[in-house]
Amino acid sequence: QVQLVESGGGLVQAGGSLRLSCTASGITFSRYTMAWFRQPPGKEHEFVAGIHRNSGTRYVDSVKGRFTISRDNNQKTVYLQMNNLRPEDTAIYFCAADHTILTAPLSQTQRDYDYWGQGTQVTVSS
Repeated sequence: QVQLVESGGGLVQAGGSLRLSCTASGITFSRYTMAWFRQPPGKEHEFVAGIHRNSGTRYVDSVKGRFTISRDNNQKTVYLQMNNLRPEDTAIYFCAADHTILTAPLSQTQRDYDYWGQGTQVTVSS
């Protein structure tokens, strides 16, 4: 049984920081590209950041320079360090896993991801 369990969300003031974690079980973690998506209130899911199984990373423009994605294959965990948070970062944040080959590009498309966590709420007050 595959599980992705997120943690670390919460309420923070604008300019503050949060660190999200997502721990996987039931998969060979090192063979998966991992990503964070988010769903703001009343909006569709959007790609935030991804880290390929080859450790390459990709970010949506709105978070570049503020968010950092990283992974620990031994702990089967992916992290999202979020600094200088803004009210527009308010959303439910979801962790996702995509079983990929080393040469495949890092997908930013929701439907390419095989497994999803339950989400964690991030609220940024102004």
